[in-house]
Amino acid sequence: MDYEYQEAANRQRALQGVAVLERTSQSLARSEQTALETERIGTEVLSELESQRESLLRTRQRLEDADEELSQARRVLNKMYRDVITNKILLCLIIIFELAILGGSIYHKFLS
Repeated sequence: MDYEYQEAANRQRALQGVAVLERTSQSLARSEQTALETERIGTEVLSELESQRESLLRTRQRLEDADEELSQARRVLNKMYRDVITNKILLCLIIIFELAILGGSIYHKFLS
């Protein structure tokens, strides 16, 4: 009887060991699946980040180009402003010169 009891106990321990082994195997399989899923997500994230990086670099280049064009436009506008001021000064000088000629003509006509 003692032998049968011990054999039953050994069988029970063996079954428990098999159950633990099965749970451990299932846990390892879930862990492996989680690791694979994490790796897949990481790869997708890296791909998306690379795409965003390229997009940001293109945007940066476009902004630099736009900044250069704005600087060039600013220089052109400043030159145009200087030309307008120069033209106004010249027009004022021409008007003053014409008034002087007109004044001289009137002076010469009436006082001569």
